Amino acid sequence: MPAAGARKPMRERFREQVREEVKAAALAQLAEGGAQAISINAIAKHLGVSGPALYRYFASRDELLTVLVIDAYGDLHAAMARVLEPGLDAEAQIRLLAAAYRAWARAEPHRYELLFKPPIPGYDAHAQPLAEAARALMGLVMGVLHQRDSPAAYGNDEVLAARSAGTDQFQLAVAVWSRLHGFVSLEIGGGFTAMHLDADALFETEVQVLTGRIS
Repeated sequence: MPAAGARKPMRERFREQVREEVKAAALAQLAEGGAQAISINAIAKHLGVSGPALYRYFASRDELLTVLVIDAYGDLHAAMARVLEPGLDAEAQIRLLAAAYRAWARAEPHRYELLFKPPIPGYDAHAQPLAEAARALMGLVMGVLHQRDSPAAYGNDEVLAARSAGTDQFQLAVAVWSRLHGFVSLEIGGGFTAMHLDADALFETEVQVLTGRIS
């Protein structure tokens, strides 16, 4: 391990650069054609290298997809955590979290969809790293509901314990997430547009229902 402040070895920096370029190319494929369109061989051709060469950086398409999913969870978590304001009550914080959740999903619809359904047949969408990333979002909501100091969050083990015990905070956090997810999925899927509904007005109603449950 390099000393504090020291640059990483060139080989390690090059590896990280290639991995980032592969992920960027995969995200472009995702936006264009969904998860099914992601192809390491196509990415290799785009980057001007051979397919086998890229397998030194990602052993399989599943591994690449897993990294993309975890990155998306991390970005969504960061977007939600960023809006929290110390001193606000739980109702106000939930309003901020809900707005941030919706805004991220609308800005990143293909990445959002990647989070909540198996991207390709046979992919293990419940593998431990993915489950832990999902629980980080739940922990954030639970921390707000429990009025912890900012940054409000339950850790992975605490979320697991709360789930096992069926605590009120966990049940309420699930209710918050399920309503938000249902709304956002319909919105980015075009459901409200097809029905000529005012999505902003509907969202405000949903948020009122959510905050009413914690008042």
